[in-house]
Amino acid sequence: MTDNYAKEINRRRTFAIISHPDAGKTTLTEKLLLYGGAINLAGSVKGKATARHAVSDWMEIEKERGISVTSSVLQFEYDGFCINILDTPGHQDFSEDTYRTLMAADSAVMVIDASKGVEAQTRKLFKVCVMRRIPIFTFINKMDRDAGDTFDLLDEIEKELGIDTCPVNWPIGSGKGFRGVYDRNKQAVFLYSDTQKGTREGETTEVPIGEGDRLFSAIGGDAADKLLGEIELLDGASAEFDLERVRAGQLTPVFFGSALTNFGVEMFLRYFLEMTTTPLARKADTGLIDPVENGFSAFVFKIQANMNKAHRDRIAFMRICSGRFDASMEVRHVQGDKVMRLSQPQQLMADERKILSEAYAGDIIGVFDPGIFSIGDTLCMPREKFRYEGIPTFAPEHFARVRQLDTMKRKQFIKGVTQIAQEGAIQIFQEFNTGMEEIIVGVVGVLQFDVLKYRLENEYNVEIRLEPLPYEHIRWIENKDLDVAKLTGTSDMKKIQDLKGNPLLLFVNAWSVGMTLERNEGLVLSEFGRN
Repeated sequence: MTDNYAKEINRRRTFAIISHPDAGKTTLTEKLLLYGGAINLAGSVKGKATARHAVSDWMEIEKERGISVTSSVLQFEYDGFCINILDTPGHQDFSEDTYRTLMAADSAVMVIDASKGVEAQTRKLFKVCVMRRIPIFTFINKMDRDAGDTFDLLDEIEKELGIDTCPVNWPIGSGKGFRGVYDRNKQAVFLYSDTQKGTREGETTEVPIGEGDRLFSAIGGDAADKLLGEIELLDGASAEFDLERVRAGQLTPVFFGSALTNFGVEMFLRYFLEMTTTPLARKADTGLIDPVENGFSAFVFKIQANMNKAHRDRIAFMRICSGRFDASMEVRHVQGDKVMRLSQPQQLMADERKILSEAYAGDIIGVFDPGIFSIGDTLCMPREKFRYEGIPTFAPEHFARVRQLDTMKRKQFIKGVTQIAQEGAIQIFQEFNTGMEEIIVGVVGVLQFDVLKYRLENEYNVEIRLEPLPYEHIRWIENKDLDVAKLTGTSDMKKIQDLKGNPLLLFVNAWSVGMTLERNEGLVLSEFGRN
């Protein structure tokens, strides 16, 4: 690999932004894009006061409801770095999309609402980051509103999430009393100024902490006394900054600011780029694949249909893990055991696209999918044949039978549910040994049912009726040679199969799982499948 390849790869930074709904994640994403010059004016996330919408929310249902339901990929340049942001849905009903997106990231930025602290969805997503051992950076947002006690916030993060915290800067007040932040590294106070929503301009006044009179004049005597006391306490009590521990996912650097008013965002971005890693080596069945030393390889972590209404196409999103991608090159699709050229490779900015001729390890690219790719598929150089670790399929928790209202639209209905299922947002099953006559859909969160109904109507012109089913537990059957027809179950058990013909079991009650295992010697059941 040439020095130029290595240079291009090493300037990449690929990270996901995670949070509980309404913590300000999408707003922070947009402000980062402002600094990269990728957009000139940030949109209104809620889309109520204005017809504009957040750049990263492109699906119609997102614009109507003001929530993110699908992950977006956003790339921009800043200060010599090429940054790939994976913006994820915050709502727990779309958490499976977020889990998969985290597989494509090298680090994560966790956005926390200063007044609410650690919330349920934050915990869930944080656990996935820990499972992946990826570095986590914390941005405590909404300091322009009344916030909780700063030490209590840090204590909550440490206790709830089991990770040490190291504040890189420190807030001076909150809400109407918010004066700015103290940068511990520069030992200076940066004064807060509201920058008019949607713009990046704003005056930054820096006051060294040692200039007592100037400090007292800038933020007031009481605020200055409180700050000096907190700094002393902080220096004695908080964890020392240790980059190795950050990169091992054991210590989270903490930043304070306001994404809405744009205060503290660029400060965060500059520190983050210093601390976060270049693209990381990834585990395959042949060992670790080095991003610089190895030729091109990638894996599919997301499939999205109908991003372009005019063409009704399917895009497979790939994380390039090693080497350089060239649009004219041939690659091996490992699962399909086929050497091919990737069609219409493109860089994406939400739903806007730019056809590209090359990309490097760390980049996320979209390619046209004629229906051959699945989530978790590996692509590599034609002479190689290795597979990256599979992406877990999380167990659905809600099930419904799906019926189309117009029987004449059977073809569109089957196409629609199949394509949406291939994206991974829903899982579809069939009654055991009945084919596609009866379709059962399983989702992680009930809001996915609304999305399915909306998309079938708007993208496939098919109206459906959903009939809720009482099942809450699903198990994949691991035994390959088992005759499922002879399986002895419980009265609340249902036999189904997935689209590949793999047998599964549905249960109403959790205790039925254990009873079924007892009644069938040697039966092995799993709580999740693998793509």
